Amino acid sequence: AGSFQEAGVIQQAYNLNFPLHALPASGAPCPAWSAFSVSSPAVVLETVKQAGAGPEALVVRLYEAHGSTVTAWLQTSLPVKKAMLCDLLERPAVQGELSLEQRGLRLSFTPFCVLSVLLVLSR
Repeated sequence: AGSFQEAGVIQQAYNLNFPLHALPASGAPCPAWSAFSVSSPAVVLETVKQAGAGPEALVVRLYEAHGSTVTAWLQTSLPVKKAMLCDLLERPAVQGELSLEQRGLRLSFTPFCVLSVLLVLSR
């Protein structure tokens, strides 16, 4: 019912095409944990990968999926030392570094915009 945004079509499509696979594990149960979260349902975190810059850097790629202009917060539990927007070849963008705030990284999206963020981790 309602629009595709209200019906959660994007999330349902990911659930169908990329189902979670449970594997048996031994040992004590551990608490739920997530390395990343995004504050807006309009923004999809599509990719997390090791950056070409080395093992202490990650690239996180996100896109706006609802055709809207939105500001979203990217939060991570990883020890981020520095964050910056980058292009698809992982070259730093001219906007420079992103401010690391308590709520995370503030990212602004235009309709269907793709953003790549280079995260340099503390050792």
